Amino acid sequence: MKRAFVSLILAIVFSLSNAYGQSPKLTLPNKDNSVRFLVIGDTGTGTGQQQELANVMLRYRQVFPFEFVLMLGDNMYGGEKAADYKVKFENVYKPLLDQKIKFYAALGNHDESNQRFYEFFNMEGQEYYRFKKGDVSFYSLNSNYMDKKQVDWLNDKLAADTAPWKITFFHHPPYSSGGKHGSDKKLREIVEPIFLKYGVNVVFAGHEHFYERIKPQKGIYYFISGSGGKLRKGDVKAGSSLTAKAFDRDMSFMLVEINGDQMHFQVISRTNETVDSGVVVHQRHKT
Repeated sequence: MKRAFVSLILAIVFSLSNAYGQSPKLTLPNKDNSVRFLVIGDTGTGTGQQQELANVMLRYRQVFPFEFVLMLGDNMYGGEKAADYKVKFENVYKPLLDQKIKFYAALGNHDESNQRFYEFFNMEGQEYYRFKKGDVSFYSLNSNYMDKKQVDWLNDKLAADTAPWKITFFHHPPYSSGGKHGSDKKLREIVEPIFLKYGVNVVFAGHEHFYERIKPQKGIYYFISGSGGKLRKGDVKAGSSLTAKAFDRDMSFMLVEINGDQMHFQVISRTNETVDSGVVVHQRHKT
């Protein structure tokens, strides 16, 4: 009996080691001159599982040279001393940082405002900010406090933005099938009319510790990627009318490529499984 138990444990370990060591299986076109990036949220734990997911991220960069990472909030759980930044972020993503990959952070409900001064989060002292890559404008918002000042800033920036692709990323999801939190309807009432007015194409959010692709809402594509450091297993409501695809069995991240009028995406789990993939075609919103 003891020998059989040991054999079973060894078989499981061998299976897991093979899964973690599998070669990347890219579904993205990986074209020259594309805007290529990674999306991940709710990372700030410093656990072994977060490190395992980071190792998969690194392996995929060998075949898909993404230039930067969008962080969707809850970048630090618990303390936020220098040692915490090192354990929960710098040590975990050191190989990517060594390759000069930039991480652009948004603030979550577990994050202190002072994160905006941390050099590796590239917030340049601002709780909300905009940056541009190729034909894509990215807007990092602070969904903790969507006050008039931020709303006015967002309206002004979007009104003057001529980029074909406009992407926002922040922590709380306007649409969600999560049992723990669900859709943030108050936030949605504020931001959705602005997104529709100025042609925001895609929204990335975290907060829910799983992955969910929402069915297009009024022409806007919403994604939740909040299992970069924590997992809320089985939290997606079965049969939700919002869900196009969901994955709540393991941690995951997103790879995204924008080229011309197409945005390709691939969602990859901690065990190197592709759990979702597809393409978003640029189109005018239907209100």
